[in-house]
Amino acid sequence: MGGTVAAVSSSGEYSFSKPNRDGITLLAGLGVEGDVHAGVTVKHRFRMEKDPSQVNLRQVHLIHEELFDEVREAGFEVAAGQLGENVTTRGIDLLGLPTGTLLRVGDEAVVEVTGLRNPCAQIDGFQKGLMKQVVGRDQDGTVRFRAGVMSVVVTGGVVRPGDPVEVELPDGPHLPLQIV
Repeated sequence: MGGTVAAVSSSGEYSFSKPNRDGITLLAGLGVEGDVHAGVTVKHRFRMEKDPSQVNLRQVHLIHEELFDEVREAGFEVAAGQLGENVTTRGIDLLGLPTGTLLRVGDEAVVEVTGLRNPCAQIDGFQKGLMKQVVGRDQDGTVRFRAGVMSVVVTGGVVRPGDPVEVELPDGPHLPLQIV
C-alpha cells in the first residue's frame, strides 16, 4: 500500500500558505529543516500560548492531493502548499490511517502519523467557505476533519516530488486518528 509525493513545501516564517520547493529535508525528532514549525516542542502559535513546553506532534503536515480535486468540484481552487502542508501526497488515504502508522517517504525519510490536523479559521480567510469543505459531518452526524494529518520525523532524509510513499501500519489494535 502506498502512493507518491505530489509536492513539498516549507516556510521559515509564520504564514498560512507555504511555497513549493524542489525538495525538503526532514530532520529526525524536529521536522522540516528551516520550517517555522520544526522543533522538539510545539511551534504552532496558538498552542505555544497555552503551553510552549508541549511535545511537538505536528512536525510535518501531510495532505492528500485528492482533497484539492474534491474542493475544486465545490468551486474552490487550492494548490499544493496553500493549506500550509509540508508534504502533499497522491494515492494514500491519509485520513483512514491509524495512529502510529509509519510513512516511508523517498529513499530514507520515515514519519509517524500522530493525528489529524485541526483546521483553523485561517482556512476561511484564505478562501471564504472553504472551512465547510474540510470540516464536515457524516450521515450519522459525526464531525470529520479532512485537512490532513500531522506527523513526527522518525528518520530524516530528503523528500522530493515524485518520491514513493510506503505505508506501514502499526500492530493492532488500530486506533483512529484524533486531533493533535
